[in-house]
Amino acid sequence: MPDNKTNPFSLTGRHQVLFLLIVLLSVPLLAATPNAAKPEMPRAQKHEVRREIEQLEDAWRDAALKGDADAMAALLADDYLAITPTGTLQSKEQALANLRDGRIRFSSIEYSDRKYRFYASTALVNSRAEVSGSSPEGPIAGSFRHTRVYVRDAHGKWKIVSFEASHIRESGERR
Repeated sequence: MPDNKTNPFSLTGRHQVLFLLIVLLSVPLLAATPNAAKPEMPRAQKHEVRREIEQLEDAWRDAALKGDADAMAALLADDYLAITPTGTLQSKEQALANLRDGRIRFSSIEYSDRKYRFYASTALVNSRAEVSGSSPEGPIAGSFRHTRVYVRDAHGKWKIVSFEASHIRESGERR
């Protein structure tokens, strides 16, 4: 058994409790340090990423308007999942199949009120869109709010991992 006098790193009962208390009290202080959680993206980098995401948003719009499933496939992550305005879940395969066979057709998509947020390798885009088109359930028309989530993959490319849209009901409009 080591002797406390010859081993300065050996602690006895009361000292062990005191050491443990110091360590446990230090952890919350370190975690509360603002820069310990996540470093802020530099302004120039944020500007560049915003430009990339704006271009991807335009590419998504163009692919949707043209019914271009190949262009859309390049934008969507393999584990992409959407929540449509009707509340149904839609995988990447289902979204691409709808474009390929023309079940969903868009004649116009006009964005406004875009907001961008960036978190390390994640970007969120909230927009308002005026949309017209058709689906098997009938015409698609009106104002929608949507959120699209982009994540930078292992190769440094931004991919859409999630999408959710909600129809904006005008006052007096029936469900």
